[in-house]
Amino acid sequence: MPYFDAASAAPLHPVARQALLASLDEGWADPARLYREGRRARLLLDAAREAAAEAAGCRPDELVFTPSGTRALHDGIAGALAGRRRTGRHLVVSAVEHSAVLHSAAALEAAGGSFTEVAVDRGGRVAPGAYAAALRPDTALAALQSANHEVGTEQPVAEVAEECRAAGVPLLVDAAQSLAWGPVEGGWSLLTASAHKWGGPAGVGLLAVRKGVRFSPQGPADERESGRAPGFPDLPAIVAAAASLRAVRQEAATEGARLRALVERIRERVPALVPDVEVVGDAVRRLPHLVTFSCLYVDGETLLHALDRAGFSVSSGSSCTSGTLAPSHVLQAMGVLSEGNVRVSLPAGTAEEDVERFLDVLPGVVASVRRQLGAPAAPEPVSRTASELVIDSLGKRCPIPVIELAKSIGDVPVGGLVTVLSDDEAARLDIPAWCDMREQEYVGERPAERGTAYVVRRRT
Repeated sequence: MPYFDAASAAPLHPVARQALLASLDEGWADPARLYREGRRARLLLDAAREAAAEAAGCRPDELVFTPSGTRALHDGIAGALAGRRRTGRHLVVSAVEHSAVLHSAAALEAAGGSFTEVAVDRGGRVAPGAYAAALRPDTALAALQSANHEVGTEQPVAEVAEECRAAGVPLLVDAAQSLAWGPVEGGWSLLTASAHKWGGPAGVGLLAVRKGVRFSPQGPADERESGRAPGFPDLPAIVAAAASLRAVRQEAATEGARLRALVERIRERVPALVPDVEVVGDAVRRLPHLVTFSCLYVDGETLLHALDRAGFSVSSGSSCTSGTLAPSHVLQAMGVLSEGNVRVSLPAGTAEEDVERFLDVLPGVVASVRRQLGAPAAPEPVSRTASELVIDSLGKRCPIPVIELAKSIGDVPVGGLVTVLSDDEAARLDIPAWCDMREQEYVGERPAERGTAYVVRRRT
């Protein structure tokens, strides 16, 4: 069964498995102790730190291991903000950061601080000038991911880092999705990553803090990991994480080129094979193994279950997935379609024939889901006479409001208005996106007695 969700967690790399098993025998003792077993464990820990630091592009004494990438982000942000509290309590983030960063920003605001979200373009990329404009005299820290976890867009980290350097503000880079493919360029100040993203074991994160960056670890003091990651280290997992990171980096150029070609095939062929599909994310500046597309008139959760039954494990940022009623904050910030969202992220070693089989299966699966939901199978019907139409979609969830809009737009003449009443948060994103895809005019929205009224003018 092809596994196409490496952006969530990559399969355990063979080198990681070998290192994990070997270090279970050698790395069980406390590396802080001076006896023989402790010294042997310490050698393993130091070697793992050196390997991880080399991959990250920092000094070994600048890097510590944390229990997860999320913990690294929380601790990195909290420590940097505390270290620069005399400067101020303002944080700058992009609108498409990992939720862990946005949760830290919300916690800062709840504690009396503030944060600014920098907008992205339709490809999910920030403008360095927009970051520069968001920096203030009281800005203590800026955060920017190296590449987006949902759509694969790479960010201009080096340019943003230069803007931050000029303003005297440290930049924290979330490199979870990109570190397997190469070092993060530019003058970053803090960097985080997570081992399970590159084929290491879960439960190991990296936090690098450059020398000279003001940093004050939060929480009770601990003598381990420079006080930045308290508790006994999971040494076998750390050794396996470092070994697999070194291994995947050695394979990155060759495997990245091979996977990029497969992803390009998906990007080109899916819109030709499946009607009403939008491929999202930057077409050029992107991770080599990840592609995301959204299908009109499709419930994302239903689509993922159908693909799973067909033998393919994929992920989604759809508002209809995993029990959430809110659209993906990444897709929302980009202003692209959120319904029927599919993220394909290929692990190393993905076979070409598996990608071909996915492309063969996908059109039938999407068509089946659309039929189940009563989606229109053809362009809108011919125009009738009503100049205005109101569609009551209250209580109906994505993608039903858009399906009902698509079925009804032909019931008004060209120039006529259709108003969709909806209390589904996804409609705020999906109705404008549908208008853009179908060349209709999105007039705007207004509060209604219940929910929101979305107004569309027929143009074709």
